[in-house]
Amino acid sequence: MKQNRETAGRVTVVIATRNRREELHRTLRRLARLRPRPPVVVVDNASTDDTAESVRALFPETQVVSLARNIGSAARNIGVSLARTPYAAFCDDDSWWEPGALERAADAFDAHPRLGLVAASVSVGEDARPDPINAQLADGLGTVPGLPGPRVLGFMACASVVRVAAFEEVGGFNPLLFFAGEETLLALDLAAAGWEPCHLPEVWAHHHPSTQRPPGPWRRRLEERNAVLTMWLRRPWARALGATAGLARRGLRDAPARQALGDVLRGMPRVLAARHRLPPSVENDMRVLETR
Repeated sequence: MKQNRETAGRVTVVIATRNRREELHRTLRRLARLRPRPPVVVVDNASTDDTAESVRALFPETQVVSLARNIGSAARNIGVSLARTPYAAFCDDDSWWEPGALERAADAFDAHPRLGLVAASVSVGEDARPDPINAQLADGLGTVPGLPGPRVLGFMACASVVRVAAFEEVGGFNPLLFFAGEETLLALDLAAAGWEPCHLPEVWAHHHPSTQRPPGPWRRRLEERNAVLTMWLRRPWARALGATAGLARRGLRDAPARQALGDVLRGMPRVLAARHRLPPSVENDMRVLETR
């Protein structure tokens, strides 16, 4: 039986996964040690390794959703829609939250009504070394009254916590981007809607990069594509055209960039239909970040 949002605690953990059964089991064991123990929703992106069945058998307290096809990062939207808590924290199947992290994030949301997303600090690997993203987040856009940390317009999805109402208001992760670099567009959309994404350095997630990651050229193709598509979806025409021209120049000598350009051109009709400009204040913030 589903719990009411008022009685299910404050944070639901949402995990989108595909064909990483053993690593997902490790993450679920780590999450099960947290106190208080958060509810967990696993959305399986059409795995072929019996991921969903194994989770139902070994972790019966975990809610599992099996998808008929791989929809990428948009699978997280389904997990959030099932949350009965005011906040949702994302994990990947190779990441988990440190003890106390979710409570600190929830406290910040409770205290700051404009806070839409918490970008956590990240430690990596067995030696828990700080991820370079931590320094970038700490720089951010500075702090302002009424917010608990530096404003940011980027984050790592597997180390983020969202206010469910804010996430759903902006439509969550955009399915047009599928995967890789999807975070920027969500951060922009939250800021454009008046919800502030912030970095809280005292909130920590641990990332143990999967041994089953896709090949580098495949991911770089998606990252290049999505960076340009994000420009077309939200930024001025001149910047979108400039980003596309830059991708075309790189494509003359680089196969992933050339493939990304083809993806951009094929996706352009849907992207233009979904295009709308950022408010001037958010566009100005992006320009500040781009000059660093």
